Amino acid sequence: MGYIPDKATINEDDTMKVSEILKVKGNILFTVTPDTPIAEAVSAMAEKDIGSLVVMEFGELVGMLTFREVLKTLQENAGSVGPNSVRKHMDDHPITVTPDTDLNEVRRIMLEKHARYVPVMDAKTLLGVMSFYDVAKAVLDAQGFENKMLKAYIRDWPAEEENS
Repeated sequence: MGYIPDKATINEDDTMKVSEILKVKGNILFTVTPDTPIAEAVSAMAEKDIGSLVVMEFGELVGMLTFREVLKTLQENAGSVGPNSVRKHMDDHPITVTPDTDLNEVRRIMLEKHARYVPVMDAKTLLGVMSFYDVAKAVLDAQGFENKMLKAYIRDWPAEEENS
C-alpha cells in the first residue's frame, strides 16, 4: 500500500516529515557490529535483499555499510570481500536526519551527498533508515494524491449559468 498523506501528515508548509514516512515504512532495522566479519554482513544484505546495514556499537550508531562500500571492498580485493571486519569498510561518518527533518531537505541532502541511505536519529536513538527509494515513493504517492484531489475539484467545478 502506498503512502497517502492526510491532514496530520502535512504541516503548514504542505511538506512531509521523515517521521510520517517511517510510520508507513515500519521499523524493521538490520544492524551489525563493527566486529562482524564483512563476509557475514554481505551475506545478510543479500539474504534480506537490503542495500544497507546500520553499524551499532554499545547501543550507538558508529557507521553504515552499504552496497557502495561492499563494491569498493570487492574492487580493492580483486573480487573478494576479504577476511576483515565491517569496521575496516564501513562509512564511519554517515549523514543522519531526524524525525522532524522535512522531506525536501532529505531529498536535498541525499542528492548533494550522493547518499542512498540515511539513518534517522532522535538524539542518540536510531529510529530507522530512509532510503532514496523511500523518499521517491513518498513524493510520488503524495503527488498522486494531490493529482486525484485536483481532478476531483475540477470534475466538481460548479457550472456557470449562461446569460442569454
